[in-house]
Amino acid sequence: MKKMLAVVLAALLLGSMGCAGDKAKELFETAQFEEKQHNNEHAEKLYNEIVSRYPDSVVAKQAQERLAVLKKK
Repeated sequence: MKKMLAVVLAALLLGSMGCAGDKAKELFETAQFEEKQHNNEHAEKLYNEIVSRYPDSVVAKQAQERLAVLKKK
């Protein structure tokens, strides 16, 4: 029974991690759209949100790169 519970908990944990990655990617795509619309202030907020909420994600690294570019503008 304990083994089954551990398997179920592991599956739930892995499933929630996938959702976080999806949310980070969704935020990144929205930030890119905002940049294209020349709404850099909102794009920066979204990129910062990605970095703070999902710091270990691949998308967070991309968001940091975009923030660096926006700060040069």
